[in-house]
Amino acid sequence: MSPLAITTGEPAGIGPDIALHAALSATRPLRLLGDEGLLAARAGRLGLPWPLPAPIEIEHVPMAAPCTAGRLDPHNAAYVLALLDRAIDGCRGGAYAALITAPVHKGAIAESGVPFTGNTEYLAERCGGVPVVMLLAAGALRVALASTHLPLAQVPAAITRESLRVTLDVLDRDLRHRFGLPAPRIAVCGLNPHAGEGGHLGREEIDTIAPAVAAARARGIDAVGPLPADTVFVPAQARGYDAILAMYHDQGLAPFKQASFGQGVNVTLGLPFVRTSVDHGTALELAGSGRADASSLVAAIDLAGQLVQAAQSAQR
Repeated sequence: MSPLAITTGEPAGIGPDIALHAALSATRPLRLLGDEGLLAARAGRLGLPWPLPAPIEIEHVPMAAPCTAGRLDPHNAAYVLALLDRAIDGCRGGAYAALITAPVHKGAIAESGVPFTGNTEYLAERCGGVPVVMLLAAGALRVALASTHLPLAQVPAAITRESLRVTLDVLDRDLRHRFGLPAPRIAVCGLNPHAGEGGHLGREEIDTIAPAVAAARARGIDAVGPLPADTVFVPAQARGYDAILAMYHDQGLAPFKQASFGQGVNVTLGLPFVRTSVDHGTALELAGSGRADASSLVAAIDLAGQLVQAAQSAQR
């Protein structure tokens, strides 16, 4: 198998720390994309071996400006995006089997003058504007999002029958083809409290979500809903579904992270290659301290490998 590519993310954050720790515990061929001097310095600060042992390789991408752990510098936004661009091109060209991303800092990139709402959206744009779905996975718990990094006030307008059609199609397809689930069952959340309370707390469920679910079922997708989001995440209910589709970011990620923080993996569905990531941010205050937990990145590496192997097996 070609190596898995790990982008080391925001250089002032914990991305380099957890990438080094996770790589040292991995059993698969890996290639870390980042500034070699930065990684060597961070390894020394953390008391980790350098050079890294095989089968770990470093693909040197130079920083645009010197970096101090914990201190953001928008001048390095171009470096962070260069890491992503290099990895995307490598995955699309077959040099890498999958992409695993350490966290980036959206604010630092935006302050550099580059419009940037997140890795998921950036990857979709770089792959030709393909429709993508953000999925968080931790064991059997999988939470997908119908909208991602939007202000809350913009969410209702972003949830349409067409957007839900695309999201449910991508979610169902990749649960089958990437996760190996032959007949995935998908719970679809309502947007409003109590799933709209029969229209008394909003009509999005009646006018948009319920028709989208009915249309999905007509296409052969086993979708159920709209369901009240405050009860569908109760473990006894959640276990009845292969994935839960939340309408907006915090509706899905708040209960997911409460149940699995540090063990969850962010998966981008709909791309022409496997992409996984951590379920947390840059944690600037922990950078270089030795206190950053690499568990989520370790889980992201493991899941990426599993998804690649599942795809290869399905093609045989």
